[in-house]
Amino acid sequence: MIISGDDPVSRGAQRFEVFSGAGKRREWPAEVKASIVAECYSGREGVSAVARRHGLDPSQVYAWRRAFCDRFDAEGVALPAAGPQAAAFVPAVIDPSAPPDPAPMRRSRKRRRSKASAVELEIDGVAVRIGRGADAGMIAAVIEALRATR
Repeated sequence: MIISGDDPVSRGAQRFEVFSGAGKRREWPAEVKASIVAECYSGREGVSAVARRHGLDPSQVYAWRRAFCDRFDAEGVALPAAGPQAAAFVPAVIDPSAPPDPAPMRRSRKRRRSKASAVELEIDGVAVRIGRGADAGMIAAVIEALRATR
């Protein structure tokens, strides 16, 4: 049952899509397919990277690989094992003229004190904040100076 005003014809177009692709299936020659599949076995890139570079979906490349493997099995041709490459080490070069790196600094486990003031005075609208460890003589001099300015 269609209710008037609810069908797509009466509402008009809501979305407009433009397809800029080839618009048809691409035909890949067997030589090109074999070349793309061989790139996957080189060990430098994965199947997804090879497919992306050629504008293909990885599932398409996997299907091509499977088809080539089935064909080679039927013909009795053995494919090389595509195992992971052995780890290689980079040679270390030690420069005797360079100074050695300093030992890493260890942080002490002491509790950090907050940097808040130990004493705060307000005299005639003037605020004085005195931090921890301040000299008693200096504190007395500041208070006397504030009293003298009144």
